[in-house]
Amino acid sequence: MQHAKQPSVSARAAKLVDAMVADADALRISVSTGSHGERIIDLGANVVGGLEAGRRLGEVCMGGLGTVAFTQSSGLTNWPLGVVVSSNHPVIACLGSQYAGWTITDEASGFFALGSGPARALSRVEELYKELGYIDSNPQTALVIEGDKAPPAAAIEHISKHCGIDPKGLSILYATTWSLAGTVQIAARVLEVAIHKAHALHFPLENILDGTGTTPIAPPFPDFVKAMGRTNDAIIYGGRIHLFVKGPDSDAKRLADNLPSNTCSAYGKPFAEIFADVNGDFYKIDPMLFSPAQVIVSNVETGNSFHAGKLAPEIVDASFR
Repeated sequence: MQHAKQPSVSARAAKLVDAMVADADALRISVSTGSHGERIIDLGANVVGGLEAGRRLGEVCMGGLGTVAFTQSSGLTNWPLGVVVSSNHPVIACLGSQYAGWTITDEASGFFALGSGPARALSRVEELYKELGYIDSNPQTALVIEGDKAPPAAAIEHISKHCGIDPKGLSILYATTWSLAGTVQIAARVLEVAIHKAHALHFPLENILDGTGTTPIAPPFPDFVKAMGRTNDAIIYGGRIHLFVKGPDSDAKRLADNLPSNTCSAYGKPFAEIFADVNGDFYKIDPMLFSPAQVIVSNVETGNSFHAGKLAPEIVDASFR
């Protein structure tokens, strides 16, 4: 079977970012120019932003290779508003672009952030790209940061250099965890966490053909830990995904059985409590917890589907209220 040339996540995202800039007033976002000519877009730190800004931000994160839509059928009776995320390039969209895998730091200013979005694929600073075998090239790109400020000038130089572009071709988009846009863009990672866990489980990435996910949107809360807890709980206890794969049924079944969050020993209470139990050390939390609550894995070569996991609306209620 012949495969078409791999699409450019940076080129596709650049079009989406330009459209957001054109709609800045309607989206309640702000656009400014940084010290090196980079474009800085605030979607929820010093601006109101909104759900639609977050929906579009989610699509930018996926490098234009995924769609994010609102639904009133999240699967949870008390929290019907959710997102539906789909991609027919789920590995590139989620691992090659959306995953927050690039650590951006500047010692002089004390800046620290995890960068996600298509700029990662230009920089290829992560070992992951050797495994993905994905190479992107484009003079414009976007980096997405979950935080309250854009990177300082020294970090912009670092980012541009690693991406091999002029800073004028770089767009930085950011929103806080507790903003409307922030809570939506995190919900839009429901498929990404599934693909990331499939990778951790050593499922052959080339056998993942398509995927879709749904999760409720967490109500924003003006406290970082509480907001982080809610956005994680939305996926861990309320997220549903459906993957379409090829290969042996034994592999598909093993993936389904091990993918849901309830396979992790840390599962069972709101994330803010889990976070408190490890004294706020995020890296002491078992990474296998970060996955959807309920999964379906369908094998397109055999026609068989495998179901596992379950929603936990009572834990989402405890977290969201």
